[in-house]
Amino acid sequence: MFNSDKYQRSSGGRRLAKWLLTAGGLVSLLWFLIRVIPKPSRAAYPCQRIAFPLASGFVIWLLGTLGSVAGFRKAKSLLQKSHYLLAAVFIIAAVACIWIALSFTGQSGALAENPSPNQPIGLAKGLNPGRVVWVHDPNATSWAGPGAGNGYWWQPEHTDQNAVDKMISNAIQWLTGKADDSNAWDALFRHFNQSAGKSGTGYKSGEKIMVKVNLSTCNRRLGSVDPCTYNKLMYLDKVDTSPQMIVGLLRHLVYKVGVRQSDISVGDTVAFFPNHYWNICHAEFPDVCYIDPCGYFGRTPVNSSDIIQHWSHGETTSYETDYISRCFAEANYIINFPCLKGHAAGITLCGKNHYGSYIRLPDDSGYYNLHYTIAGNSYEPNMGHYRALVDIMGHSDMGQKTLLYLIDGLYGGYKWDGTIYKFHMAPFNDDWPSSLFASQDPVAIDSVGLDFLWEEWPHVARVPGVDDYLHEAALANNPPSGTFYDPDGNGIGLDSLGVHEHWNNAADKQYSRNLLPGCGIELISAPPAELTPGDLDHSGKVDMFDLSAL
Repeated sequence: MFNSDKYQRSSGGRRLAKWLLTAGGLVSLLWFLIRVIPKPSRAAYPCQRIAFPLASGFVIWLLGTLGSVAGFRKAKSLLQKSHYLLAAVFIIAAVACIWIALSFTGQSGALAENPSPNQPIGLAKGLNPGRVVWVHDPNATSWAGPGAGNGYWWQPEHTDQNAVDKMISNAIQWLTGKADDSNAWDALFRHFNQSAGKSGTGYKSGEKIMVKVNLSTCNRRLGSVDPCTYNKLMYLDKVDTSPQMIVGLLRHLVYKVGVRQSDISVGDTVAFFPNHYWNICHAEFPDVCYIDPCGYFGRTPVNSSDIIQHWSHGETTSYETDYISRCFAEANYIINFPCLKGHAAGITLCGKNHYGSYIRLPDDSGYYNLHYTIAGNSYEPNMGHYRALVDIMGHSDMGQKTLLYLIDGLYGGYKWDGTIYKFHMAPFNDDWPSSLFASQDPVAIDSVGLDFLWEEWPHVARVPGVDDYLHEAALANNPPSGTFYDPDGNGIGLDSLGVHEHWNNAADKQYSRNLLPGCGIELISAPPAELTPGDLDHSGKVDMFDLSAL
């Protein structure tokens, strides 16, 4: 039976939606013009890049509507005068105006095409080259999810700290092929020092370690953390690198490696280290330096060194000079520890984690806007462009000091603000991802993280050019963009920073080194085969591939 009340309500709702959309387009257009006309460079600001599609869509819709109305009116007048041929021309023009307006304003953000599987590029890095470890333990997380009485994901009762500690142990041992934590860490330090041209010794007492975590939702500009109290007021339900993962890593560094607490720094240079993190971490590790922009309430303020971060692009030279933060410049080793998140650029993993490693925000006035060089429909889409991430990954006091790359995937985050959803793909099956990723290869670990996010959240991760920085980094000595990457500004270009490829499919999750030992990425989620004499490719057997590796 026809329900007139329901029809009237739905019609009224549609009319209201149309008026709101029109008003939103007009406001976006006015806002864009007011902000950009006095200073055109503001067009690259994230807020303007968000406003521009709605504003441009409004303009196209308005012009199309006016054009179609004018066309139909002219056709009506010509028909009354029996000018049928001209009337037909104006009718066609009017319909074309409508079609153009609808086709432009109805477009959604373009999605990147499916990548070709198992086509590695670049040179694999690490003690076991190209190895990425994936540890998955559903027992680590027990949060019921957002809702009345459920609290927040970061509260200790929702994450099993002992399970997290074991995840880190597994990650380090599987990455190195060692059977205990102490030997595994010693192998990491020895390999790193040997690769850096040092003596190949392990960790020495007094050497400093900087742990870069991702605290985007505590960014000093957001207003989510009260600078007078350090209490977090907003985004409490959004995810950053978890305090439990930070504690687990600190336990390894202090108790397994023997690093003095005072020789460890942890934090995000552009974000506050809020009380709910401080209370968890500081209780067990009171002498660790927890860095943030202000340095109040026992935190350590971030300062600049005199070491320049050079951007290998001509358009950056007219801006304020960027310097490496002192906590990185003075560190002997860096551990890069972001979380598994999507972003307007598709992903934010180990590479983009360093956008929070400088004194300034990526788009602070006067400095080169680093958002210019990330991928995505709202930024610099498609392939073959200069990417500032490569300069960061290759700088001698940033990426080249990095001992270990970790990605916290306990809960994951839908976009930059870390909205939490359970993962649908296998083996998560509508549960939290409860994962930790580890590697010594910065390109390989972000490639694996991208594949997971690409499959789980296609409308976030599949943006044009999402893996362009990985192509540029893998081929940094001869990148597709033709850029001469020289982050230290000494005239010496970069070599390949690691290996990039995509898995064969989301079900098997196999990379080239899984299928044919000796090339590409190797993703392992279980203890690797024990090493035997002559097993140079670490496949668990001695064969012709070991001769090739030799």
